[in-house]
Amino acid sequence: MHATTAIVTGKPGKSRPRGGMTKKRPVDWLLLALVIVGALLVIAPFYLVLVNSFKSPVDYATSGPLAFPETLDFGGITKFWERVNFPEKVWNSIFISGIVAVLAVVISMLNAFAIGIGRVRGRSWIVLLFLLANLLPQEALLYPLYYMFKSVGLYDNVWAVIIVFTVIQAAFGTYLLSSVYGTFPKEILEAASLDGATRWQILWRVVFPISRPTLSVLLIFFFIWTWNEFLIPLTFLASNANQTVPVAISVLQGDRLMDVTTTSASALLGIIPTLIFFLIFQRTLTRGITAGAVK
Repeated sequence: MHATTAIVTGKPGKSRPRGGMTKKRPVDWLLLALVIVGALLVIAPFYLVLVNSFKSPVDYATSGPLAFPETLDFGGITKFWERVNFPEKVWNSIFISGIVAVLAVVISMLNAFAIGIGRVRGRSWIVLLFLLANLLPQEALLYPLYYMFKSVGLYDNVWAVIIVFTVIQAAFGTYLLSSVYGTFPKEILEAASLDGATRWQILWRVVFPISRPTLSVLLIFFFIWTWNEFLIPLTFLASNANQTVPVAISVLQGDRLMDVTTTSASALLGIIPTLIFFLIFQRTLTRGITAGAVK
C-alpha cells in the first residue's frame, strides 16, 4: 500500500493511524481539560442538592455539606411537601407554563408569517421593535403592570402572569421565526397559491408542517423559561394558593435562619418536574435542533 502511494504521488507513503484517528495535540488536551472542569462546575450544585436533601439537620451539622448522608432521611422532603402544599404549586407552574408555551408559539407563528412571508411594510423596523422588547428588564415592567392589573381586577390572578409571559415569550419567538420565515422557499408558496390555497391554508398546510421542528424547540424552551421565572410571579401572585414552585422555594429562606436540608429538598423537588419534562421531549428537542442545523 505504501509503495503504491509512493508510485502514484511520487512521495514516500506515510502510515496513518487506524480508524482515521489523528494524534491529539496539546491544544486538544487543554480543551478537553477545560470541558471536564466546566462539567464539574455545572454538576457540583446538583450534587450538593442531591446529597443534602436526604440528610437530617444533625447529620448536616456533623458531616458538612460535601459528605454522603450516613442514613437516608426524608424529613426535609416531607417538611417542604406539607408546608407549602407542593402538589398545588406544581399544578400552578404546569398550568401557567403550559398555557404560556402554547399561546406564545401560536402568536409567534402568526406574527412571523405576516412579517416574514406576508412582507408587511416596515418589516425591518417591526423586527427591531420586537428585539428591543426582549432587551427590556423585567424590573422596568413591574410598576406599570401592577397598576394595570390592579385597575382591571387581575392582580393576584394566574392569568395576569400568563398574559405577561405570553407577550414576553411571543416577542422573542416572533423575532426568531421572522428570520426563519424570511428565508422560506418562495417556490413552495407560489406552487401552493397556484393550486388555489388561501393564506390560511398556506400557513397551516405548508408553513406549519415544515417549521414544526423549530416550533417544537420554541415550545420546550418557553415552558422551561416560564417555569423558572421568579420575580413576576412573586410580585403578581400574592396569595399562597396561586404561587408557583420557585416562589414556594423562596418561602423557606429567612433573614437570619435557613434550614439547609429542607431548602435542598425543595430545590430537588423543584428540579424533578422540569427534568421529567425534558426527558419526555428530549427526542423532539434533538430532532428540532438537528433539522434546523441541516436546513
